[in-house]
Amino acid sequence: MHFRKSLVTTSILLASISFSGLISAAGLWLYEGASPEVGTASAGRNAIADNAATAAFNPAGMTRLDRDELLAGFQPMYVDARFDIDNGSGSGGGNGGNAGGWVPALAVYYVHELAPDLKFGLSSGSYLGLGVDFGTDWGGRYFVTDGELLTLLTKASLGYKVNDKLSIGGSINMVYSKLTQKIAWNNNPLNIGNTADGQIKIEESELSFGFGVSMLYEFTTMTRVGFIYNSEVDLEFDDAISTKGISGITGIPDYFLGDPNVDLEMTLPQAVSFSVFHQLNDDWAVVGSLGWQDWSAFGKTDLIFSGGARTTYDRNYDDTWNAAVGFHYQWSDKWKLMSGIAYDSSPVSDKDRTIDLPLDRQIRYALGAQYELSKDITVSGAYELMDAGKASVNQAGLARQGGLDGEFKTNFIHIFTINASWKY
Repeated sequence: MHFRKSLVTTSILLASISFSGLISAAGLWLYEGASPEVGTASAGRNAIADNAATAAFNPAGMTRLDRDELLAGFQPMYVDARFDIDNGSGSGGGNGGNAGGWVPALAVYYVHELAPDLKFGLSSGSYLGLGVDFGTDWGGRYFVTDGELLTLLTKASLGYKVNDKLSIGGSINMVYSKLTQKIAWNNNPLNIGNTADGQIKIEESELSFGFGVSMLYEFTTMTRVGFIYNSEVDLEFDDAISTKGISGITGIPDYFLGDPNVDLEMTLPQAVSFSVFHQLNDDWAVVGSLGWQDWSAFGKTDLIFSGGARTTYDRNYDDTWNAAVGFHYQWSDKWKLMSGIAYDSSPVSDKDRTIDLPLDRQIRYALGAQYELSKDITVSGAYELMDAGKASVNQAGLARQGGLDGEFKTNFIHIFTINASWKY
């Protein structure tokens, strides 16, 4: 009986944890961080090191700041993600409308001098994740109705100036994560009568830790490079699954369909990023970045049952890379203008993409401006458009799910950022 119960539960979970990470129709990784670097599509953010946001992007860069500094930013994002279901999807219902909407985000960065060559930093803000809400009657409801993965990354950092050219840094990374997902359960696979759907729900939070190491090397006063490595972070969501109104499996009572002691384990990817800053002349500077992320590890989700059995769900993800280039233009003594473009590869091929996590390649376009109110206070704002691709889906479901085919006819995130820094 226990084996049969676990087998049924596994099938239900595989139908639902296809989410395991959330889901914007666009993507999970949030480089933006409500910082001035949004204006360059995050190009150069590990090497710019001219504001307190370097406490998160490259702690070694804190040694370049001549005073203590506090920077705070607000970043509302509008997700416009509209899935177009092709004929014969098999699940019935509509397209789900806009699965996105407004998502607020905040970030705070602080740098304090402990000694002339030693700086302490503290930063907190969104790390990765967004959410979708297709509604309860759309054509893919047996794959997902709504869900989100919210993460908050808090870093305690140190930066040390080894000599006039080299600085090194490190951080302890604390990640708070909250995972929520709902899917509908088909109680009427033969389409007889009017039987209401059941629901499977995953909901749990977790506090986890990782670390980061970084360096900044200044070849000249005009050129510097930055590097950062952030470790993977293991998440374990305990007793995460519950069900409601599920019926139709002979001999298995409803309360057996959700093992109350099932744990979900997943990994937030380790990542490497390298950036360059070069001052071309008094007015112009060029910035660039290259990065790699271990999404193949994120693509695996482990299910651990109360009896000790373990099952791994593998999305067949590939590691990803990203590249970005941008410019600074010093328009006047007080005004600086910024622009940038960035590209991220897709972690998943068309044949393996699922509707709960429909990641595709991403292209970011950004514009920003910064104004120096005084020698102590600087404000900036930026707009970034993220094009998240078509993210076509051709997904064959498990029993009672049917299939789902289509693509996102609209798949954009509009990102607005405003921030202010205070030096003292």
